[in-house]
Formats: sequence, structure tokens, C-alpha cells
Amino acid sequence: MLASLTALLLCQLLGEGLVRLLELPVPGPVLGLAFLLAFLAVRRSVPGPLNQTAGGLLHHLSLLFVPAGVGVLQHLQRISAEWLAIAAALLVSAVATIVVTAVVMRAMIRLMKLDDATEEEARG
Repeated sequence: MLASLTALLLCQLLGEGLVRLLELPVPGPVLGLAFLLAFLAVRRSVPGPLNQTAGGLLHHLSLLFVPAGVGVLQHLQRISAEWLAIAAALLVSAVATIVVTAVVMRAMIRLMKLDDATEEEARG
């Protein structure tokens, strides 16, 4: 477990370091996650201990929302003053997420059907 946590934190550290060094407009943990994804793609499997550690972190994911809840409570006065803009941003982002997800899903379904048709032509 310690080795898995170290690997996860090293990926995050590598991402943070490169973002700060190259002044990239991407959060460091996102770049670190990309490094982890690349490592797992090259390896073509997830090591058992890493899978177990990640599962444990996901199991307790709700604890990570406590700081966000505290932040909301600390800024409750500002939120009440700007509730309309916040609600509009949430609504627009939710609709945009649903639309983008639908477009990507339809494209993937078409791609998979095209791939299946090409595969069937190659067989017969």
C-alpha cells in the first residue's frame, strides 16, 4: 500500500513540477493523472496493490468533500449575493456536459458499428 501511495503521489508531484516549470495552463494533478494513465496503458494492466489502494481511496472519497463544504459555509454570504450567476453557471455547465456526453457517445457508437462492419467485411 505504501508503494502504491508513493507511486500516486509521485505522479502528482511530477505533474505539479512540470506545470510550474513550463507554466502550463493545466492543473498539476491532472497532468499527473495523465502520466499515471500513460504508465498503465504501457503496462496494459493495473497492479493489484495499486488497484487495492485506489479502491480504498475511492471508498472514502466522500471525506474529500468536507473541505469544499466548509468553504461553502465560509462564503455563504457571497453565495447568497451572487446566487443567480452561480445557478446560471451550474445550469449551463450541466447542460453542456450532457450535450457533450451525448455527442461523444453517439460518435463512439457509430465508430464501433463502423469497426464491426469493417471487421465483418474482412472475414467474409
